[in-house]
Amino acid sequence: MATATTTALLSLALALDSGVLPAQTAYKYKDANGQWVFTDSAPPAAQRNESTSTFTLAHEDGSLNLTIERADHQGVTDFTAVNACLCVATFRLTINASDDPRIPSGAEYYKVLRPRSRELLITVANAGRGKSSLRYRWMAAPGAPDAEHHPDRPYRAPFAIGSTFVISQAYPSTFTHTTPDSRYAVDIALPDGTPVYAAREGTVIDARHDKFLGGVSPVMLDQANQVTILHADGTIGLYGHLHWDSIRVHIGEHVGRGQYIANSGSTGFSSGPHLHFAVIRNDGMTVLSVPIVFAGPSGLPVTPETHKELTAY
Repeated sequence: MATATTTALLSLALALDSGVLPAQTAYKYKDANGQWVFTDSAPPAAQRNESTSTFTLAHEDGSLNLTIERADHQGVTDFTAVNACLCVATFRLTINASDDPRIPSGAEYYKVLRPRSRELLITVANAGRGKSSLRYRWMAAPGAPDAEHHPDRPYRAPFAIGSTFVISQAYPSTFTHTTPDSRYAVDIALPDGTPVYAAREGTVIDARHDKFLGGVSPVMLDQANQVTILHADGTIGLYGHLHWDSIRVHIGEHVGRGQYIANSGSTGFSSGPHLHFAVIRNDGMTVLSVPIVFAGPSGLPVTPETHKELTAY
């Protein structure tokens, strides 16, 4: 079962403050059996002891290529939003402090960019001069902010037709799915190397397959292989912890429902082989997971439940 959220699988919201990525707070402690536990949520009071401590880990996100570029020239600074992704993306730049009298502290600038585009957000004057006090922070989120989840039918279970596997975690269980982007994620106990199939048709906007390690060490938090698929309604499907070098699709490819996309694995922050599947949408600058149902017999909806079996039809 995974001990990391969807955010660790895919850094969906980025933020910078004077060019430094924010760090996520994580926790480590020894359980009743003396085993080390690493998690991104605070342990219950009953499990806290002298071994409990916190650490921080910054995340990088180069896969979706969402960024705000800074360019200094002749005493001014240009901030340009760059969306190299195949999906719409939303950007927010906050100027915390500047020497430009036109821009008060806390001024915010928003921009929604179409796929593969870039646009100037703001030009700040009096920057780069000696003791310049220019400080800023930016965030970016993939997906259209007005996207609504409207699948035309229940999702296909993401494994071979006729196969049955156990759901190891689903809403309302919050063992590791504690954040808005993972609240409705589903973990399925697929053995290592099990073929994974697209649960819904769409366009591949990210395919990471260069990692081969997994475990519960904090260094694994951003090491999960994944496939990310943009759906017609603007929501995004995430398939995480995939086996090293097993991904069979490429960025920009349109995949059909039930298409073979990769093999399951245990890459990233994971304690064992499984598939982490979630559907997310951009709610302005917040990435939210949405409730999903799978297709059962005769196409009837089946709500995923923790420790229940799920069969692909």
